[in-house]
Amino acid sequence: MRAIEGKSKAKPNGKKPAAEEKKVYLEPEHTKSRITDFAFKELVVLPREIDLNEWLASNTTTFFHHINLQYSTISEFCTGETCQTMAVCNTQYCWHDERGKKVKCTAPQYVDFVMSSVQKLVTDEDVFPTKYGREFPSSFESLVKKICKYLFHVLGHIYWAHFKETLALELHGHLNTLYVHFILFAREFNLLDPKETAVLDDLTEVLCSSPSGGGGGGDGASSGAPGAQNHVKER
Repeated sequence: MRAIEGKSKAKPNGKKPAAEEKKVYLEPEHTKSRITDFAFKELVVLPREIDLNEWLASNTTTFFHHINLQYSTISEFCTGETCQTMAVCNTQYCWHDERGKKVKCTAPQYVDFVMSSVQKLVTDEDVFPTKYGREFPSSFESLVKKICKYLFHVLGHIYWAHFKETLALELHGHLNTLYVHFILFAREFNLLDPKETAVLDDLTEVLCSSPSGGGGGGDGASSGAPGAQNHVKER
């Protein structure tokens, strides 16, 4: 999957659309919102007794469930009409199938592809082994990076296209906390390419650089239950 830069959104008179002029999610009263106050930089560090792959697997699976659940709260507003492309700021993402063929799709279709493919990976015993004695594949880290890239796109789309709905539902504290936890975990283990996350550098700077050293966020995973199902099934 590759990020495709979207065409300029400037209007004929040179003015940018309202969404680009004012990013509501960057307003101080919203960026301060968290569900609890905790320094995540300590929480994401690999415990001494835990195998690295086990730690990556556990956290990646948890982030998948919670980001999936966070998206499900606004999925009724993310339709083929309202979100004709999978966009985050000036960047549009195109899905590539297993054969590498580019698939033109709307945002909800893209998210469906993401959640379905990640669900398939995290429930595959050959990729995410849960039984004693089973080994992780040599490609495990690269697969985790791929999953994190997908999940970042979903988080980015929620902020860019559906933050007002998130505000209306009073779930922005959960979203901010989840974002901080996810980004700091990805940074700790170099799971996201800085070029990939540059589209939301302004948000990351505000949320993840507080004096507390962890964005002041709480348990980012607490935005949903670990057993959350694919939003495709919920709708």
